[in-house]
Amino acid sequence: MERTPSVRALSVRVSLRPWRALKRSRDKRDKAASELFAALYPRLAGWCRRLVDDDETAHEIASEAFTRLWARWTSVEEPRGFLYVTAANLVRDHWRKLERERRAVRRATSEAAVRPQTEQADPTVRLLVQSLPERLRVPILLHYYADMPIREVSVLTGRKEGTVKADLHAARELLRAHLRRSLDHTL
Repeated sequence: MERTPSVRALSVRVSLRPWRALKRSRDKRDKAASELFAALYPRLAGWCRRLVDDDETAHEIASEAFTRLWARWTSVEEPRGFLYVTAANLVRDHWRKLERERRAVRRATSEAAVRPQTEQADPTVRLLVQSLPERLRVPILLHYYADMPIREVSVLTGRKEGTVKADLHAARELLRAHLRRSLDHTL
């Protein structure tokens, strides 16, 4: 006597088939991703290393590129190209971040250099320097108070060296005139 499967057993078999197929396709996908990772990761990380000059950052970028590939695995037709384009974009982001950090450090150091130091000998000179127009005050503070060479003052202010020298000269002349007047009043 041959038994016919119950409706319930039939529905279980039918509903398990897509799951098994899905599991098989997921296993294939995992295997393909593992093979791709083994084949491309070392070269991608090495390429990133040459661009960023730091092992840890290069591995982070390469890993992030693979993570983004994995998130779009089914829609990416050319995984190798996707990885290198993504890594290039991440390297570019890294360079931009470094440049922003460099600018912030430069800005912070120049602001610290511009601030008058508390141990200045004569408060009247400090007040006179503060009363100078900004165009003349900034070079004076950077060159004389922060001991920066004219070339560095030029770079920080974005002016030509000749302009910085002329501003320093004009500022010294103004300070000299103010000091002479204040000395004449005290005598």
